[in-house]
Formats: sequence, structure tokens, C-alpha cells
Amino acid sequence: MSEEQKVSVEEAIETVLAEEANATAPEAVEAELLEPEVVEEESTKEVNMIEELGKKLALAEEDVIVQKDLVVRAKAHAQNEIRKAGLDAESKVKRTLKRFTEALLPVADSLEMAVSHIDKENEALAKMAEGVELTLKSMIDSFAKVGIVQMNPVGEQANPERHQIVSQQKIEGKAANEVIVVMQKGYEYNGQVIRPAMVMVGAA
Repeated sequence: MSEEQKVSVEEAIETVLAEEANATAPEAVEAELLEPEVVEEESTKEVNMIEELGKKLALAEEDVIVQKDLVVRAKAHAQNEIRKAGLDAESKVKRTLKRFTEALLPVADSLEMAVSHIDKENEALAKMAEGVELTLKSMIDSFAKVGIVQMNPVGEQANPERHQIVSQQKIEGKAANEVIVVMQKGYEYNGQVIRPAMVMVGAA
């Protein structure tokens, strides 16, 4: 092969190689251009996932707050119901006790009247008077054990909330409106008047 032919072959080879290089160059450029887009797409997915997780976390936190509020409300409601039930029970006991006491008051009045009218100088009646007095004392003591107190306001200033004034009388040494005679003793339960005392007071 002559030198000219060798040169022609080499030139032909170089030409083919150059054409192949030119043919593949756009693909390489295209590959290089696609790589950043892929990275950006993956980054976008991660950002979206983080945002979604953040939203779910916020919803979960809101749900926790709501549940805590419901628990607090339920606890307060339960405490109110317990307190209300206790007050209702206490009120019922007071009403029942008051009715029971009111039913027994005439008995106490009768015993007091009997004691005041029995002739204690009479030996035949002395023992009976003593028995009646002990019975009356036992009843008053039983009242006191459950908070029922007898009111015998002699010497006190009349109080319309506690005393029922039935008459007035001017007596030397007695102030106006002072209780001088108790005709019927009153009773109170824990500071609440069950029956006012029936009294006579001094007049001005």
C-alpha cells in the first residue's frame, strides 16, 4: 500500500470517528441535562412528604388538646354530680329529720306541761313527776345528739325570726321587748328554726 493510500485510510477512519462522536454528543448533553431534573423531582417529593407529615402532626396535636379538654370537662362534670348528689342527700336527711322532729314536738310539749302541773309536794305524785322529768330530759338530749336544740329565750331580746310574740306586759325592771315568759319553747336544727318560741315580752 502506498503512502497516499495509507493517508486516505487514516483520514477516512478519523472522519468516521468524528461522525460517531458528533452523533453521541447530543445524547450525553441530554443525559447531563436530565440529571438535575431528577434530583429536583426527588427533592420536591421529600419536601411534600415533610409537609404532609407536619400537617398530620398538627392534626394529632389538636386532637390531643381536644381529648384533654374532654377529660377535664368529664372530670368536672363528675365532681359536680357527686357534690350535687351529696347536697341532695344531705337536704333529704334534713327534711326527714325536721318532719320527724315536728311530729315529736307535741310529745315534748305534753311532757313539759305535765311536769309543770304535777304537784311535786305530793309524795304520791313525786315519783311520777321525777319519771316524767327524766323522760323529757332524755328526749331533749336525744334531740341535741342530732343537732336539734331547744330554745328557752327568757331574758333575751325578742327576735321575730326566732320568737313568736303573743303578748306584751309592762313589768318593772324588764326592758322593752325583753322575753319575760316562754309559753312554748322553740326548736332549731343547725341554726335553722324548726319552730319559734312562743313568748311574752316586756312593754315600753
